[in-house]
Parts: sequence; C-alpha cells; structure tokens
Amino acid sequence: MRIGIDIMGGDFAPRETTLGAIHALSELSDDIRLVLFGDEHAIRDLFTIENADISKIDIVHTTEIIGMDEHPARTIAQKPDSSIARGFEYLKAGKIDAFAGAGNSGAMMVGAMFSVKAVPGILRPAICSLLPKEDGRWGVFLDVGANADCKPEMLQQFAILGSLFLEHVYNIPQPKVGLMNIGEEEEKGNLLSQTTHQLLKQTKEIQFIGNIEGRDLFNDKADVIVCDGFTGNVILKLAESFYSLIRKRKIKDEYFDRFNYENYGGTPVLGVNAPVIIAHGISNARAIKNMIHITQRVTAAGLTEKIALALQESISN
Repeated sequence: MRIGIDIMGGDFAPRETTLGAIHALSELSDDIRLVLFGDEHAIRDLFTIENADISKIDIVHTTEIIGMDEHPARTIAQKPDSSIARGFEYLKAGKIDAFAGAGNSGAMMVGAMFSVKAVPGILRPAICSLLPKEDGRWGVFLDVGANADCKPEMLQQFAILGSLFLEHVYNIPQPKVGLMNIGEEEEKGNLLSQTTHQLLKQTKEIQFIGNIEGRDLFNDKADVIVCDGFTGNVILKLAESFYSLIRKRKIKDEYFDRFNYENYGGTPVLGVNAPVIIAHGISNARAIKNMIHITQRVTAAGLTEKIALALQESISN
C-alpha cells in the first residue's frame, strides 16, 4: 500500500506534517510505504534531525504551495506543481493508493472531484466527521460542509455512505441511522427534512430509526446522523468551540478528551473513486500521524470499492 501525504498543507507545514509522517512510520507495517509531496530539502533535513530512516519513504519534490485562503478551483489549475495537484496526479495514475492532507480543504475536494471523480451514481461526495459516543464507541455525521444546499436524494446517499464507513472501517454492524431534525415526530421539520424522512424509510440498505434532535448527537440513539452540509458544519464548529472552552478552563475529563481532533487526525471524502482524507488545517504532528492511520484503515477496508458496489445494487433495485 502506498499512501500519499501533502507535506506542504496546513498551518504548521512542512515541519509538523513531516514529523507526523516520521512518527507514523514507526507504527506502520513494512508493506505500507509513504509518498511525501513537498519540498524535498525540508523533508530530508527533518529526517536527518530526527535520525529517521528516509529509505522507508519516497519523496516527490514540488515547488508550489496552495495557501489556505486561495480559491480552490483556480489554484489547482494555476499551480500544477503544488503538493496537492501533484498528489492527485499520482492518485489518478494509480501511483499511490490514497492521498491525505491538512491543506486547503476546498482544493482537496476539487482535486478529488476532477482527478479520481465521484463514484458512478453519487450525486455529491460528502465529508463526514466522527462523533465520540457516551458508551465509548464512535458515531459519524455527514455532511459537514461540502454541500450547503442539499436535495433529499443526496441525504439518502449520505445515509448509505455513513453506514458503509462505520460498518467497514469501525466494525459496527448495521449502524442505526438518524435524520437530524427539530423534533422526533415524522411530520416535523422543513420540506427537505420531511421528504428525506420518507425516502430513508424506504431505503433498504440502511437501518433507519427516524428523526433525532440535537440532544441525541452523543448518545447511542443513532450511529449515523444525516444532515445537510450547512447544518453539519454549524454542529461541527459548535462542538469544537465547546472543546476549546473546556481546555481553556483546564477541565480534565476522559470523555471530552475524545473531542480532540488530534485523536482521529482526519476524515474521508466519501463517494469518490479513491481514498481521500482531509485533516484539520491546524494539525500538529500527532494529528498528522493519526490522519495517516485512518487513511491506512480506510484503504485496507476497501471502502471505495464497497461504496461503488452498494451504489450499483441500490440503482439496480
């Protein structure tokens, strides 16, 4: 397995991204090789300082960087020798099996859509985020920002994508799917929620348990929580803000420690034809290391192939 890493992406690149790769190397099996896209001199210098074995990686030297605030679509075309553009070039050609980074998330989405493209039948790929559950397990909710405006059919696909992710990457059989709404009753919500509810009731590929409310995010009522990207992004940022407040007040709690993004590193773009993982822009070395681990898990699980098969069956039915 060959995992590509954008070394130049993120607020603390290339130092923290390279250190994350170095830390991951000591924990990965010998059949996994990292391909680092970025400034070769900076990468080699850090490997020397850390006394790390550079023979375990490949380096693709790049000369351009896509900034966090640059326009995604324009910049991908204007900077063909950026670490993101070269990474997706390699992914499209099959020279790497997966690509991950903490850089411009819009550019990562655009790169995925224009290089490996969406799985046939997918209306819009989604970005998911992990939810720490009170019982110690992980849940997932999506979309969290890729699609601010959604149709019911898109939310139906999000439910299938999230279910496949939890089942095959986190080994949760028949995950329970809940639709985020302003009430549990079937008739509650706006037109999107009401129409989606009826669609999910008819979707045989998932275990739909009905509407859930914001209070149910972290309990065991639902494993997969479905919402439009606008709502999902608001929820995600709210959860991050509460974790920041807890840290500022020096409150130590085992459960709330699981909200730390460093623990899971990144989340996949679900619905594209190859594993693409996006990490937080402020990722440090620990977060990058865990981003690499989740990339390995998603790739080893064959999630992309399982999504494509599930969509084929759903369309044929």
